[in-house]
Amino acid sequence: MTKEQIQAFLDVAHRAGNQKLMLCSSGNLSWRMGDDLAMISGTGSWLPTIREENIAVCRISDGQSVEGPRPSIESTFHLGILRSRKDVNVVLHFQSPFATTVACMKDRPTDFNVTAEIPLHVGREIPVVPYCRPGSPELAKAVTEAMQDHNSILLAKHGQVVCGKDLDDAFQKAVFLEMACEIIVRAGKDNYTTLTEEEIADLFKHFG
Repeated sequence: MTKEQIQAFLDVAHRAGNQKLMLCSSGNLSWRMGDDLAMISGTGSWLPTIREENIAVCRISDGQSVEGPRPSIESTFHLGILRSRKDVNVVLHFQSPFATTVACMKDRPTDFNVTAEIPLHVGREIPVVPYCRPGSPELAKAVTEAMQDHNSILLAKHGQVVCGKDLDDAFQKAVFLEMACEIIVRAGKDNYTTLTEEEIADLFKHFG
C-alpha cells in the first residue's frame, strides 16, 4: 500500500461518515489492490474516524490476512464479491437512516427509480437479501450471490451493500441510494411516482 492509496481509502471512509451513511462501527469498506490483495477496514473500526492502523490487508483468493488488524467480520462477502466480479474494485457496506428504514419495512417498495440517478448509477433493480446474522457464512453467501448481477442491494433488517469500479463510484451509489429511499419514505406509500420503462430507456440512450 502506498501512502496515497491509504489516504484515498481514509478520505472516502470519512466522507461516508460525514454523509451519515453509517454510525460508529456500522459500516465497512474494501478496495482491491492489484490482482490478489485488498484493503479492508478492521473489525470494530469506525469508518467516520478510521485511521491507518485500522486498515487490514487480505488476500482476495483465500481471505488470508496479510497485514494489519483482524479484518471486518463482513470481509467474507467483500472478498467474495471482489473474487467473482473482476469489474468491481470497491465494496461498501453501510446503514444510512432512510435506506435502513426501507430495509426494515414490512411492505418494502420494489421500484426505487424515483430520479434519473437511480437507474443510471445505482441500478434499475435493487434486490433485498433476506435477514441473516451479521458476519455469518449464510449472509456472506447470500450477499455474494446477489451482487453477481447487481451493484446495489438491501439487507433486510440490516443495511445496504454497494460496489463500484473505484472509491468515488461506490460512494456515489451509496449516496444516491440513500437519496432515493429518503424520497420514498418522506413521500409516503402510494404518494410518489417512478420513471417509466420508456423514460429509463431514453436515459440510457442519451447517457448510457
